[in-house]
Amino acid sequence: MIRVLVSVVGAAKPRAPHSTTARYLHSSYDVAVVGAGIVGLATARELILRHPSLRFVLLEKEQELSLHQSGHNSGVIHSGIYYTPGSLKARLCVRGATLAYDYCDRKGLPYKRCGKLIVAVDQEEVPRLRALYERGLQNNVRDLSILDAKGIREPYCRGVMALDSPYTGIVDWRRVALSYGADFEEAGGTVVTNYEVNDIAMANESAAGSSEGLKYPIAIRAKKGEEVRCRYVLTCGGLHSDRLSQISGCSPEPRIVPFRGDYLVLKPDKHYLVKGNIYPVPDPRFPFLGVHFTPRMDGSIWLGPNAVLAFKREGYKLFDFNLRDFGDALSFRGLQRLVLKNIRYGLGEMYRGVFIGAQVKLLQRYIPEISLSDVLRGPAGVRAQALDREGNLVDDFVFDGGVGDVASRVLHVRNAPSPAATSSLAIGEMIADEVEGRFAL
Repeated sequence: MIRVLVSVVGAAKPRAPHSTTARYLHSSYDVAVVGAGIVGLATARELILRHPSLRFVLLEKEQELSLHQSGHNSGVIHSGIYYTPGSLKARLCVRGATLAYDYCDRKGLPYKRCGKLIVAVDQEEVPRLRALYERGLQNNVRDLSILDAKGIREPYCRGVMALDSPYTGIVDWRRVALSYGADFEEAGGTVVTNYEVNDIAMANESAAGSSEGLKYPIAIRAKKGEEVRCRYVLTCGGLHSDRLSQISGCSPEPRIVPFRGDYLVLKPDKHYLVKGNIYPVPDPRFPFLGVHFTPRMDGSIWLGPNAVLAFKREGYKLFDFNLRDFGDALSFRGLQRLVLKNIRYGLGEMYRGVFIGAQVKLLQRYIPEISLSDVLRGPAGVRAQALDREGNLVDDFVFDGGVGDVASRVLHVRNAPSPAATSSLAIGEMIADEVEGRFAL
């Protein structure tokens, strides 16, 4: 059991997988994957390529695939600098970046290896920057180097020192995820959309003389009353991963608390100010990374994000609200303790970033030429942040299962925040190994 607290421009757009209608919903499968974000799609793809004779189904509650975290992210191909040496994030991100570039090359999916600078703007940040460099070397990140102020290749960026990561790139991760889904379907997998799972339980007894109940003992039921039977289940619920764990009889912890990140966008006539990714040196007082500059595949430049508690797990607008989601977050002791621990530093910084002027001041530390008139409000994403009961952000990927008739046949992806997209193919390999070791496929 794994338990860790884890280029071609102008290429044709991958065909989105076809959704399957209700005629399949009473069929039986060897493995059902719940959740068609990039991790669920990558893992379903890996499993069916390894076991083409088995029957796989992918269940997604939305009309389309990869609509939430996988379709609302910065689009960065991370190189693996930040993560604790030896952690799943470190190992899977480094491998995942290599796999991602190779996959895009094979499929003709466009990307840009535009690099990243992590910039120290004052001498106080220099020791932390050097420590990041050493960490990157321990993680086997490619081609890292330290630059002095004169070596910073961004002509408008100001800093006293920078860590250069030329292997960092950008890509449209939703486009990549849809390509995974197309691979899965072409290999014989079934994709079912509009299937919101609300129960994972032992199936009812089969009709007399039938062996279906013994062979496919797990029933996955949807809110609309449909039922899929299977031998084993993998859940990749993202923003709802704790709820899927709970309905299958596993512990709901670590709990998911949603944090929305609002971006600004740089006006087109100011795009010349930014060429590649420009990131801050992480401040250990704050629970999140801080604002940064991110070029996009469409040529736009995103600035940010901030990080504020979301009042809805899928709330991408400022005033989106869901009473259940909000109540779950506020009543969780882990969030209460996080607030108390960070009330002086982290939360003040996060909520100061709600205001455009405050965000621009943070950005001006790196590019002083940026002004309030140069930016517009941009899109937002919601991060599924796992918290433990002590208020600690769960830093690594978490994959585990449970015990009992149902739980022993289910494997959960409980925590897969950034760099999960970069790591997706490597995560798929690891989970497939775990499924093969845990279940009798």
